[in-house]
Amino acid sequence: MQTKIQKWGNSQGLRIPKVILDEIQSTVGDEVEVYSYEGKIIVEPIKQIRGKISLKSLVEKIPEKYKTQEIDWGAPVGKEEW
Repeated sequence: MQTKIQKWGNSQGLRIPKVILDEIQSTVGDEVEVYSYEGKIIVEPIKQIRGKISLKSLVEKIPEKYKTQEIDWGAPVGKEEW
């Protein structure tokens, strides 16, 4: 499958067809590792564990004696309304 290096703003990029993303089980927003090897550009998905971490398991890691507190961010500096 062919694609073209294109200019996007001050950067360059490749459009990756959806069929290729499906094959590597990736989607828009996933992180990839890009490097060159023997004159070739290699793009590899960074393995992510999807759906393996739940909010419940994260909350369980909060120490029992942890106390929440408000943080004063200072006076408004723009058009904030409180």
